[in-house]
Amino acid sequence: MAGEVATGQVADLEWLLSGLIQRVPYTRSAVLLSSDGLVRSFHGLDPDSADHMAALSSGLHALGRSAGVRFDDGGEVRQIVVELDSTLLFVSTAGSGTCLAVLAGRDADAAVLGYEMGMLVKSVRPYLATPARQRAPEHIHGL
Repeated sequence: MAGEVATGQVADLEWLLSGLIQRVPYTRSAVLLSSDGLVRSFHGLDPDSADHMAALSSGLHALGRSAGVRFDDGGEVRQIVVELDSTLLFVSTAGSGTCLAVLAGRDADAAVLGYEMGMLVKSVRPYLATPARQRAPEHIHGL
């Protein structure tokens, strides 16, 4: 299943995700998300699973940023890899305020997948940026 959350500003990016999955054997699904966990586009998941993966990936990315601040003099997160029994989860920075999360089977070549994710991000980084959300007013006048 493929899809995208409509925001009125987001171009259809699903083709990027499906291309990545087709290029790297054993890769199953991908989610492009804002760093605060909102799905921008996804491929290979149902909408509920894409939302769950985005929330989880956002948390992992935040932990990586914290580690960079504490142990790497503010270094940026490049990639986080979670190795499960039968699955690999990759989370990488994909642009300002944006992350790319990819699920692959254990037979996937992690080096190739990491490289392909990096090349995808590098080639289209300006289009992947997610602007920071504005705070809602604390109170609305006239109500």
